[in-house]
Amino acid sequence: MSRVAAETPSPAYPLRVSPNRRHLVDGRGVPFLLHGEAAWSLIVALSREEAERYLADRAAKGVNTIVVNLIEHKFKGPANSYGDLPFGAGGALAQPNEAYFAHADWVIRRAGACGIQVLLAPLYLGLAETDEGWIEEVQAAGVAGCREWGRMVGRRYASFDNILWLVGGDRDPRPVLDHIDAFVEGLKEFDQRHLCTADGAPERPPAEDFGRGGWLDLHNTYTYGIVPRHLLADYHRSPVRPFFLKGSAYEGEHNASAVQIRRQAYWALLCGACGQIFGNRPIWLFDPGWQEALESQGSRDMVHLRALFTSRPWFHLLPDDAHEVVTGGLGEFRGLDFLAAARTSDGGTVIAYMPTARTITVDLTKICGTRVAAWWFDPRTGTAQGAGEFPTGSSREFAPPGEGDWVLVLDDATRGYGPPGTPNGGSDR
Repeated sequence: MSRVAAETPSPAYPLRVSPNRRHLVDGRGVPFLLHGEAAWSLIVALSREEAERYLADRAAKGVNTIVVNLIEHKFKGPANSYGDLPFGAGGALAQPNEAYFAHADWVIRRAGACGIQVLLAPLYLGLAETDEGWIEEVQAAGVAGCREWGRMVGRRYASFDNILWLVGGDRDPRPVLDHIDAFVEGLKEFDQRHLCTADGAPERPPAEDFGRGGWLDLHNTYTYGIVPRHLLADYHRSPVRPFFLKGSAYEGEHNASAVQIRRQAYWALLCGACGQIFGNRPIWLFDPGWQEALESQGSRDMVHLRALFTSRPWFHLLPDDAHEVVTGGLGEFRGLDFLAAARTSDGGTVIAYMPTARTITVDLTKICGTRVAAWWFDPRTGTAQGAGEFPTGSSREFAPPGEGDWVLVLDDATRGYGPPGTPNGGSDR
């Protein structure tokens, strides 16, 4: 078991939005770093024994959120691994099959027992011009039928603690927005406990497509474009909502390299997101080989990412998008080598991620205290090494100790923080 999971108590679900609306907190008010994985086909693809293996492994690696389809139209659905279909003779969205949903209930409860929240998609619409989702069934059910489906879902899951709703999926929802809003209205007749976010087409901000109904509690970024540009746009979006990186390149797809998977995750947390979702193929649809993929490079890298940010007060980080702290060596904003940096609101910590090694310039006057403790953190191994202490009265250049991507961590030396990536009392979850 990783030290992250071993030393972090389980969150008190369901989650709430923090008072400053920048991150999430659990039922005890503890900041919650959304550290997730795409496990879309979990309910339909795996037996209970297989699901136990997956959930135990991810909990041990510090995963606290998984994205899952409640009902799956294609991929490994619509029947689950026991042959149970989600709906009976009454048709889709009309007559739930108790055997199917009893298994879904079991999976969600087992996730909760592992300390994992389920970002649950009850009405995945699917990519345009495909049969991947429920768009035709939504249209056939009509507004009234979608409202009734929302009531069924809300009635069944209102008492579950570890749920966050993900409405829609991979498609521009505007042609069926009346249906979507009716579904959420029906859901909320019975479930006022859980937060809602939404999933539209890539590059389309959910706040613009789903915002009219007033039910969108948190935002998310879904892009295959220039990731930091979209993240910062969502950080500055009004009204302010917590947001997370819901989707970009998945490991094992899109010709994504290991550094691409790392940089989009680090970019997210340093551009103001309250978390990020990692994806891997074959894991997301549990194709053959998913068991071996549990130990993939990306999976290990995400353990290191979480360990780093939870060793510092990540929930106080503000993006350095005006480049007032890191002033040199920034890379190309429209490219893949952009340096992202953030500083805590009290000036006690700066974290900067560079996708490729180079000398950077930091204005140390932006860090509080009289001396700065500097560290280099290797995102590939999770190890840290001290880089010295320096006075805070001027700017200084820093060069990483090797090739590849690196993270520079600068702390007010009086805080007494230990090496980045190790628990030291400088942070909550």
